[in-house]
Amino acid sequence: MINPLEVFNWKLTNQNLTKNIIRGKIIYENSAGFADRSNKVRNNMKTRFGIASGTKFFTALAIGKLIEQGKLSLETKVFDIIKYDFPLYSKEITIAQLLTHTSGIPDYYDEEKVDDYDNFFTDIPWYELREPKDYFPVFPQEKMKSIPGEKFSYCNSGFILLAAIVHEASGIPYARFVEENIFKEIGMNSSGFFELNRLPGNTALGYIKDENGWRSNIYNLPIIGGGDGGAFTTAEDLYILWDAFFNYKILSEDMTELYIKPYIEAESEGKNLYYGHGIWIRKKEDKSEEYIIGSDAGISFKSAVIRKNEVVYTVISNTSDGAWPLIRAIENHFFL
Repeated sequence: MINPLEVFNWKLTNQNLTKNIIRGKIIYENSAGFADRSNKVRNNMKTRFGIASGTKFFTALAIGKLIEQGKLSLETKVFDIIKYDFPLYSKEITIAQLLTHTSGIPDYYDEEKVDDYDNFFTDIPWYELREPKDYFPVFPQEKMKSIPGEKFSYCNSGFILLAAIVHEASGIPYARFVEENIFKEIGMNSSGFFELNRLPGNTALGYIKDENGWRSNIYNLPIIGGGDGGAFTTAEDLYILWDAFFNYKILSEDMTELYIKPYIEAESEGKNLYYGHGIWIRKKEDKSEEYIIGSDAGISFKSAVIRKNEVVYTVISNTSDGAWPLIRAIENHFFL
């Protein structure tokens, strides 16, 4: 048995929520900081948090469901479905390449170029980005970064396109499809896509610190999630997610195993890191974990499964950096 004091002897600061489960037993959970700083409303273990790019996994699961329903395939050409004119993008890009970040399309939120995540803006105001198709005009009108399938390059634009494909293939808006076919179906009853100016009760505001103190992130993110980010969830719901996913309650066994198989090495992101279909994989010798992760203005997050040790851990913060020290401590314990 892993000693929780050894793993989690860490002083929590800022805004933070942590839940860690080993072999079905909670060995450590804690919440700290404020969901609403102005009104001094504290975070608790049922607080909903934004998870930024963790949302990409839900987009991938939605695509997987549509594939298993026979409405799509991994080899479906993206621009056979999306009719918006991107004249410089290859018409040979497939759904599989979007899912694995190997499409080569330029990114509207290129993390290789953005140097201030807390103050990134698009030419269209964030409050006008309500549906995946609303993002299309802000996609770079640039030539391809690489030939489709050639190499890994993390791409938010690709998951916006996947969300638009969910809508086109299902006839149901992306956010509602995920809520109805994933969240409600497996019992993630506290999760959803909420407008930043209409957050439900017990939902944390995201916070950014600048020279004048703390401010909320409401003017720094799209008004509602669009496929590459924007979902809200809880630590408990994420445990439900992992349990359902690895017990084949969301996708079939074959599709699940395909999703978690390392598809390509993500050399640009660090050592021993791979990407499957909508999910990250860390491998080192006989150790591995599957995980989802998110970082944005007022959000830091990771939720992971280490199957060999029967460990699930989730750290969510409603600040841009609050989760990382604890996440690094956990990673170091298992992978150093």
